[in-house]
Amino acid sequence: MSRLLLGIIAGLVFGLVDILLMLPLSFPDKRAAIAGAFINRFSIGFVIGAVQLNWPGWAVGLFIGVLLSLADAIITKAYAPIVGLGAVGGAIIGFLVQRFAR
Repeated sequence: MSRLLLGIIAGLVFGLVDILLMLPLSFPDKRAAIAGAFINRFSIGFVIGAVQLNWPGWAVGLFIGVLLSLADAIITKAYAPIVGLGAVGGAIIGFLVQRFAR
C-alpha cells in the first residue's frame, strides 16, 4: 500500500475515533466542532502519508500531530486534550506509515 493511501485511511480512522470521543461532550455548535475536529485529524494522517522526512516514523507523526493540533488548541484554549490526542495519534500513524507503507 502506498504511503499516501495508508495516511488517508489512517486519517479517516483517526477522525472517526475523535468524533466518537466528542459525541458525549456539549458544544455551542456541536456540528461545527465535530466537523473541524474530523478535518484536523484527517489532515494529520494525510500529511504524514504525504511527507517523507529522514526521521523515525513516530517522530514525523509526533511533529505533524502537534503542529496541526496547535491552532485548534489555541482557539479553544483546550491545550492538553487537543495537542495530546494529536501527538499520540500522529505518532501512531507515523509509525504505521513507516512500518507498513512502501
